[in-house]
Amino acid sequence: MHPPEMQEENHVISNFTIETESRARSERGFWLAVAAYLLWGLLPVYWKQLDHIPALELVCHRIVWSFLFLAVIVTLTNQWKSLIGNTFSKPALISYSIAACLIGMNWLTYVWAINSGFIVETSLGYFINPLLSVVLGVLFLGERLRRLQLYAVILAGSGVLFLTIAHGSPPWVALFLASSFAVYGLVKKRAPMNSIQGLTVETAILFLPALSYLLYRMRSGSDAFLGGSVTQDILLVCAGPVTSIPLLLFAGAARRISLTLVGIIQYISPTLTFLIGITLYDEPFSQTKLIGFSAVWIALITFSFDGIRHQVKTHYHGFDLITPRWYFRER
Repeated sequence: MHPPEMQEENHVISNFTIETESRARSERGFWLAVAAYLLWGLLPVYWKQLDHIPALELVCHRIVWSFLFLAVIVTLTNQWKSLIGNTFSKPALISYSIAACLIGMNWLTYVWAINSGFIVETSLGYFINPLLSVVLGVLFLGERLRRLQLYAVILAGSGVLFLTIAHGSPPWVALFLASSFAVYGLVKKRAPMNSIQGLTVETAILFLPALSYLLYRMRSGSDAFLGGSVTQDILLVCAGPVTSIPLLLFAGAARRISLTLVGIIQYISPTLTFLIGITLYDEPFSQTKLIGFSAVWIALITFSFDGIRHQVKTHYHGFDLITPRWYFRER
């Protein structure tokens, strides 16, 4: 065999190996993303087990145990040096302080809504969140809406407006959850740290106020921790891992699959939450709600279709939804 032929064969084998490894990596990323959004979608069932405890107390436990759990993760992965180096600058402190306030208010509203019988409305908030994030990108980052994106935003807005008129008031829970999380994403768009480090800093900022409140409740004899069943105490402590594990799964997925695929998979979470609300907890879902939700769902289908079509036109000649963009750039 001549050397050129041998080189060509080696090149073919090398390309096949790279493609096989990339496919395996992408498939792992896909299932990591699915697992993350399934866990997020199942969270209402978790918080419902603790619905006899005030929402503020639950959120304080969530903050305290999340920080402690994340601190262990950061220690095991040797990320403290990077985290500290990126934290102590004025822009970073301002950004993460704002992000901490936003995520704290989002968590409080979410837990209160779940335990007050608004599970279906929380799902609406996370259905419209991606569309609101696009609008914020236009307003604050100079991004431009493509035509189908504009149609999707208008259609979703029409659905929310219909629900407002039909029920006499806006779906405040959904709007607050969507807007607070969209602004949270906007604040963190240029953040210097990864999602694990970022949430560690945010929960660290909220840690002392949350711990102080829990100690106050404990001193007054009204704290739920160590004052009820062992099962209840375990559920409160596990609020940390329950919050952090989906984020760890998502962080692993985001490095392996395309943003377009993540954008589609993310609807697993609000869909599951919606189904839990109307089936497991028998929340009312009237015909007027169905019309409003349907407008939002059609908007999301349009939005997702536009994202896929744009990725095909921009990045690929042959389209593979699973393989991440970095793979095509490196080839």
